[in-house]
Amino acid sequence: MLDMNQIRKGKIILFEGEPFVVVSAQFLRKQQRRPVMKTILKHVRTGKTKEHSYQQADRVDEANIERRDAQYLYASGSAFAFMDMTTYEQMELDAAIIGDAAAYLLEGTNVGIVYFEGKPMSVELPIKIDRKIIEAPPGVKGDTSANVTKEAKIEGGLTIRVPLFINEGDLVTIDTRTGEYLERA
Repeated sequence: MLDMNQIRKGKIILFEGEPFVVVSAQFLRKQQRRPVMKTILKHVRTGKTKEHSYQQADRVDEANIERRDAQYLYASGSAFAFMDMTTYEQMELDAAIIGDAAAYLLEGTNVGIVYFEGKPMSVELPIKIDRKIIEAPPGVKGDTSANVTKEAKIEGGLTIRVPLFINEGDLVTIDTRTGEYLERA
């Protein structure tokens, strides 16, 4: 059980029986009023956010979350196969659990699988992933007055915005949280 003062950004708590990550926690104290912890919570599975204010007397349960390292093997229909890196057991996860992470999965990609009460809830990708550009139009010479970008397709079929100097066959680093180009790898 956590007190109001122990609720911090990054903690995983139970809210209405479901696991939520504390995205933001702000302590507010106004004159002649009781202090309040105003939070923004993000659901671990769905990604939906909620705002909630905790009073001084409120107690919160910390979620029993377990993270396990796994390696992506292959997709078959709407199921994705992974291998647990400690037990070498294979498991299949539904596309609903994978969500947007499916666009970044290539054979051999290492991920973290988040379990809640023994059931897989979501897949955590590494923050930075290197991918090869498989399709990119040539950059127009002289078009450099500002930070100009073009669309390019990476391995896995995802389209991202990259600088003009990136060509087909280049290896680039992508931020999986935002889907943005970071640098040439």
